[in-house]
Amino acid sequence: MQKRFISSVGGCMLVLAALACNTKNITDINTDPNTPVDAPAGALFTNAAITAAHWVGNGRDLRATEFVAQHLAEVQYPDEDRYSRLQGPSTTSYFDDAYFQELQDLRKVIQKGQSETNPAIWGPATVLQIWTFENLTDIWGDIPYSQALGADSTGGTLTPVYDKQQDIYTSFFARLADAVTAMEATDSSGLGSADPLYGGDVKKWVKFANSLRARLAMHIVNVDPATANTQLTAALSDPGGVFTSNDDNAKIVWPGDGVYDNPWADNFKTRDDHRMSKTLMDQMVPYDDPRVAIYAQPVLDSTIFPNGYGGMPNGLNADTAGTWFNVASRPGLVFYPGATSYGPFGDGSGLRWPSFIMTYAEVMFIKAEAAQRSMGGLAPGEAATDYYAGIQASMDQWGVTDEAAVTAFEGKPGIAYTPGIPAGLDQIAIQKYVAFYSDGTQAWVDWRRTCQPATLHAGPNAIVDFVPRRFEYSQTEYSVNAANVNAALAQMGGSDDFATRMWWDSNPTAAPTHTSGCNEPTGP
Repeated sequence: MQKRFISSVGGCMLVLAALACNTKNITDINTDPNTPVDAPAGALFTNAAITAAHWVGNGRDLRATEFVAQHLAEVQYPDEDRYSRLQGPSTTSYFDDAYFQELQDLRKVIQKGQSETNPAIWGPATVLQIWTFENLTDIWGDIPYSQALGADSTGGTLTPVYDKQQDIYTSFFARLADAVTAMEATDSSGLGSADPLYGGDVKKWVKFANSLRARLAMHIVNVDPATANTQLTAALSDPGGVFTSNDDNAKIVWPGDGVYDNPWADNFKTRDDHRMSKTLMDQMVPYDDPRVAIYAQPVLDSTIFPNGYGGMPNGLNADTAGTWFNVASRPGLVFYPGATSYGPFGDGSGLRWPSFIMTYAEVMFIKAEAAQRSMGGLAPGEAATDYYAGIQASMDQWGVTDEAAVTAFEGKPGIAYTPGIPAGLDQIAIQKYVAFYSDGTQAWVDWRRTCQPATLHAGPNAIVDFVPRRFEYSQTEYSVNAANVNAALAQMGGSDDFATRMWWDSNPTAAPTHTSGCNEPTGP
């Protein structure tokens, strides 16, 4: 746009009607009204929540961690299932996008809420930001955290350091505690309809914050049991409470309007390369788990699975994987959009299926594990009660209504609770793994610290002979922040590969559920 410089009073008079010789109006000529430099906290929060949901949606989950956790397998183009497309060049966007999308939006919401002294705004944004950072650190290990997101601020940097995961977790606990205290004390109005998780209900956000704090505490139990116990006790005893029913679940219910659809269903509109994993199905089908018919669709060829449901092995080459096309179950109809380019699957309700950020079922399994370990102020005698409550919560969450089938399932050998260590902890870990379906990252986290299910192994054609302990760092970071990337690898004690352990995964034999059959690297 050619600028016109008006240097005389006469020139000013010529444009007086339009600009009134006001330099602000002259500046406004060059302002694009369709590209605002600021946005309300509510709009930013909505966008951040929808974007963050992809940690349990397409991309990071459906095309990455679901294969590592072996909820799902790839029947076509099995590169992710073999880990070859989970190397740094292929997962760079998963790392980068979080920083300049949802984390940046949430930072701005926190700033706006704090400037207004309104915990009903900055509190929920803090909780969701920590949940996002948690996914990042639990996938990559040490990450930019304390200096991240502030390059546009005084004293900010374009090359942030990579904080140690232990320090990041310490910050998580402190920030969640502060957010809970502030939200419990406020009577300010919240985000209202701009909050797609809880509609601005601050009490629900308090429960989410405490539940997330309990999750994080259990993550570190193998490396810092004292801190884990302290944080778990604080979370479970807080007056605001943790989740107490599925009504408290942190989730996004999608409109299914063609613009905001469930990310799994959106993927399945045009892609047919996902099948159920044998690892997951083997924990369900032999026990007549009532969730099978919801998690999975019946096979089209019952030669191998005459009972109608079954999964395929992970990590196959393309030719072998293709033989399972009609033999293994597809994911359940609850994830399908209706008519697709390859078949009429579902009635369209899958477009509206929720994305679950954190659930009541998980909280009950956390409590069951804590009780069996005598943590969090709980005693072993409570473990069985919480274990069965976790199973029931998962059944209810997924729409199982056959109470007799649930009762029969809970009574089967291998499912009926066996108190003690490691037997009870093994059962809790396996049922938690099953309940985590559609959250591959958290299933992978728990497998790394419990080694359950012990049948989870790298596939025969995987590029490494073990299940990855982490993902490789962003290639962008090597271009713009290499010194700090290399410092992070040094402080984690390894190289940038699948075998390097992160802090909370650095003492696996401390877990009572650890077995010699755990498929892990033999390195550090």
